[in-house]
Amino acid sequence: MAAKLKKGDNVVVLTGKDKGQQGTISSVDPKSGKAIVEGLNMAIRHTRQSANNQGGRLPKALPMDLSNLAILDKNGKASRVGFRMEGDKKVRFAKTTGDVIDA
Repeated sequence: MAAKLKKGDNVVVLTGKDKGQQGTISSVDPKSGKAIVEGLNMAIRHTRQSANNQGGRLPKALPMDLSNLAILDKNGKASRVGFRMEGDKKVRFAKTTGDVIDA
């Protein structure tokens, strides 16, 4: 199945403790259906000191389910993603406005 949400997309959280907040996807795991959004779904992780980091209690963004995210259209509203053919190329578009997301 084609990826509706990709790395670098601006999204809004639909449910959970960060509902209504916006962020950018930093990574996607299509096998588990989860994505990491920068600055959202944060948790404290206790990290051991090593040669390249000091360790301690560090905040870390945890993965959230793709079904809890929606892409932002040009108006700044949550939108579903659809696919259509433009010429011989398959493109993603926002269903609220009909605008192409990636050219």
